[in-house]
Amino acid sequence: MKIQKEIIEFEKGKSFKLFAPSLKNCFFWHYHPEIELVYVEAVNGIRHVGKDISAFTDSDLLLIGSNVPHLNFDYGIQTECQQLVLQMRESFLQDIILPVPEFENIKILLERSYLGLSFSGETKNTVVEKLQIIKDKNSFESLVGLIEILQILADSKEVKELNKEDTRIKWFLNDKIRMGTIYDYIHENYDKKPNVNEIAKIVSLSTPAFCRYFKKQTNMTFTDFVNNYRINQAKIFLLKDYSVTEVCFQVGFESLSYFNKLFKQHTGETPSEFKKKHFKPIEINGRIGVITKETACNK
Repeated sequence: MKIQKEIIEFEKGKSFKLFAPSLKNCFFWHYHPEIELVYVEAVNGIRHVGKDISAFTDSDLLLIGSNVPHLNFDYGIQTECQQLVLQMRESFLQDIILPVPEFENIKILLERSYLGLSFSGETKNTVVEKLQIIKDKNSFESLVGLIEILQILADSKEVKELNKEDTRIKWFLNDKIRMGTIYDYIHENYDKKPNVNEIAKIVSLSTPAFCRYFKKQTNMTFTDFVNNYRINQAKIFLLKDYSVTEVCFQVGFESLSYFNKLFKQHTGETPSEFKKKHFKPIEINGRIGVITKETACNK
């Protein structure tokens, strides 16, 4: 499916909207002129903003600029996932921020958001708390709360730029390849042997042309992307109490030593260390239990 322009509607008299979407099984590769603040909470997931394709664990807070293409952050997530999305009117920067000298740092933040900004640490925790609070406030109080949130983000050092160049929609206008087809192919074949020649044929490109296109779009080779996808799927299986050996072959690797090495390169810890750190018991009918491969399959 080609990139889509999302049409966002706002309530009369409101400068922004705050809601909790759920699109899990929908591939929504899209853009819109409104600046967007997204909080997503899940065991792990993949963020695709502009050219950047990277993973997050536990949660992520992102500020996405006007007309920057991005994928819905719950796409393909098979575990529990929660999102909060705040979208500001297209005129928000021009009408509310620019005329006020005291908002200079916020102006710089919003102008810089075209790179895609990921926030962490105390900044993320504080902003999420304030987002939860302004959900229940009246229009004026929620707007004041939003300004406070933007000021916190503007002053934060706990931020990472996801892109190093301008990836706004004008960069993608000549893109005729259906990224949704590529995502679906990888999702259906990551545990087997995804074949670059096969997917190149599906999207009507020669293999060399596809490799050039894919590297230009994602800053990754097809093989690196598939391995990245496998590692993210491996995290899910580990947290369902599969053994490391089971997970290795479940996600398509043929060598346990290579799987361990690649997993550590991607996450900074071995599969065993990741499982020990993130695997948590859950309460089932008042009793403490764990999500196992058997119970997961029965959900």
